[in-house]
Amino acid sequence: MANNHEQFIAFHKAITITELKKETLKKNRKALRDRIKNYYQREHEDELAPKFKPQGSYAMETLLEPIKQEDGLGVFDLDDGVYFIDDIANRKSISHYHNRILAAVNGHTKQNPQDKTTCVRVEYSDGHHIDLPIYFKKPENDAIPTLAHKTKGWIDSDPKEFWIWFNGKAANMPQLRRVVKYLKAWCDYKESQNSAINMPSGCILTILATQYFKEYNDRDDIALKNVLVQMHASLSVNFECNRPTTPKGENLFEGYSDTRRNDFLTRLSSFKDDAERAVNTKNQKDACEKWQKHLGDRFSCSTAKDEDEENARQFSYPTILKGNSKFA
Repeated sequence: MANNHEQFIAFHKAITITELKKETLKKNRKALRDRIKNYYQREHEDELAPKFKPQGSYAMETLLEPIKQEDGLGVFDLDDGVYFIDDIANRKSISHYHNRILAAVNGHTKQNPQDKTTCVRVEYSDGHHIDLPIYFKKPENDAIPTLAHKTKGWIDSDPKEFWIWFNGKAANMPQLRRVVKYLKAWCDYKESQNSAINMPSGCILTILATQYFKEYNDRDDIALKNVLVQMHASLSVNFECNRPTTPKGENLFEGYSDTRRNDFLTRLSSFKDDAERAVNTKNQKDACEKWQKHLGDRFSCSTAKDEDEENARQFSYPTILKGNSKFA
């Protein structure tokens, strides 16, 4: 079987966000937090100022380096939860909190902030954005935060519980974290090819990868193939992705149309089939190209050998000479 573990490790390095960009995100996050705090001190001193908690792929260490688009920029994001912690009797309307945060960050960048359904989005000129989802939480330690959803109202939601759950699963299994990033990179690549393609969110991919990652393997190519096989077999029968944390049991595929579901299953099936072919083929370069078809040019085949691995191993053994040979 062709072994592409080396190519996957190189790919992981290529798709992992650089330390420089991580520092930029942290500085931008701090600047936004400071701006919101100063806004409340300056404009609404009599109101309760929010607190903040990081969430999403940054907190789970699965943030990807973006694929560069035609304008030279790539889209990546950071989620930073905005929490108003107070007695429920003091809770104001969802529009009140959205309007406050929108006003606080207005003018922070050249682009106008966007008031989205579940967050306020601040966009930066280098292509990344910071989403600020807004929560209200009672002061009790065991109180469940509620998300300020503009169409569904206040919804129980605990992002911190989610990343604690995932980090607990991945703490002693770094291969799981890499598999999540491979799946996210697959979706990013597909969407970069066609803007009409709408692949699952990073949250969905994280849950699915964790659910179908059964055991460690010495090779990342086999580990990913195993996850794809299990995922396809299960979703083809029961198309569900149930959230493991608050709101526990929520099916994150519930809003998918038949077309979107079938399109995703078709792409998943194709990826799974080529993954099985890649692992079972003998030629390392041929196998690499099968992976590259779904992961893009960042999955480089420059180090893959254009030879059958069985033959390569055979010729790597030293020649054993007979005891009666004249050359002995």
